Amino acid sequence: MKSDRGALTALHLSLVWAVTAAVVPALGVGLLFAAWDGGAGGLVGVLALGLPLAVGLLATAGIPARTVVPLCGSGRQRLGWAVLVFVLGTLGVLAGLLAYDQDVPLGSAGTRLALTGVPYAVAAAFFVPNRWVRVGAAAALATAVAYGGFAGPARVQERRHEAQLTRYREHPQLLYLGDAPPGMRVAHAQVEPTGFLVDYRPVVEGSDLGHAGLVVRSALTPTPRCPEPADEAVACTVDAHGEMRAVRDSPRVVTLTRRHGNEEVEVSSQSLDEAGLRHLLDTLHPLSETELETLIRGKRISHVF
Repeated sequence: MKSDRGALTALHLSLVWAVTAAVVPALGVGLLFAAWDGGAGGLVGVLALGLPLAVGLLATAGIPARTVVPLCGSGRQRLGWAVLVFVLGTLGVLAGLLAYDQDVPLGSAGTRLALTGVPYAVAAAFFVPNRWVRVGAAAALATAVAYGGFAGPARVQERRHEAQLTRYREHPQLLYLGDAPPGMRVAHAQVEPTGFLVDYRPVVEGSDLGHAGLVVRSALTPTPRCPEPADEAVACTVDAHGEMRAVRDSPRVVTLTRRHGNEEVEVSSQSLDEAGLRHLLDTLHPLSETELETLIRGKRISHVF
């Protein structure tokens, strides 16, 4: 006897799933096309036809469960049961659509269609007067909430973060950083197709330390060269090691440029002296994963295409 009730319960829930997995997506597509073509009037027309049809088919799916689900015992009761299951299941579908809109992965198109019927089957399971069936329904609901509300979004965030790291690492030969001068930190960094720009600012807001800038770019000449024709406001020299020193007056800006492998590195500041700028150049190192993660978390790095 128990095996017969179990088989009827399984058939009942399978029918609820099959009917809603077929009808609800069709109703959704109908609403989409109605909104596209006919506006509010079209939506009302599709709802007026589609909702009674969906509830009626759902009530029909409850007929085999007359002996196992008290609410399916009579036609009127089945109709009320169908309305309750449809409303509760639709809330679950809407929650799934919200999660999907947030890029939570829900499988292929076929999988998503199959999943459409699951919230209705879970809702129907709560009306089956069997403890284990209801425990299973509660477990399914808890799993869906955990995945859609926590695990899924965490996975999406991880994928976005990995894609972001990949985008920043497109030109690793440019990603070099110098140790921040005393009292300063990296305020912002910008990744460009041909360069990496870093802006150092005081740790304490309003400090008179000023700022320093670092630029790593693809070298255009074998060694740094002073601009030609010369700018009278800039005193420019290149030493025996190929390091270029340029000092501009009014306001005073010191710029040092040297080659670093196949790239050219430039540091400049109005407030740091040459020793401080050379410290930036001497401590140049590849941007580490930890440093990149810190910049990303602090929203202190951007990417320019």
